[in-house]
Amino acid sequence: MEERPVPGISQTAVPSGTGCLECLSGDGPGWWLHLRRCAQCGHIGCCDSSPSQHASAHARSVGHPVMKSFEPGEDWFYEHTTKKFFRGPRLPDPQSRPLEQPAPAPADKVPADWRERLHR
Repeated sequence: MEERPVPGISQTAVPSGTGCLECLSGDGPGWWLHLRRCAQCGHIGCCDSSPSQHASAHARSVGHPVMKSFEPGEDWFYEHTTKKFFRGPRLPDPQSRPLEQPAPAPADKVPADWRERLHR
């Protein structure tokens, strides 16, 4: 059976890394709670609970509406324009951040009061 393309999802885009690109490059406080993967280009950004919310900022700035969790054991997708979660196709590996990578991360950047700094 032939697979049809899904708008906003590329089954060839590999993840841009194992951490939030902007946090690692010095944009914002430099740490995240969880990671999200752009389903169209593979950009890895931090979740909306994280201080900088880079994954959603990426979706808004470049018009890529679909993201996938980049956390171990999670396989959900989220569509920003409809605000709906759904199950989608398998994307190229890796499927998540490395298991040995903590959350929040990176460990040397996470402040002691990190729980108070999350967006709710």
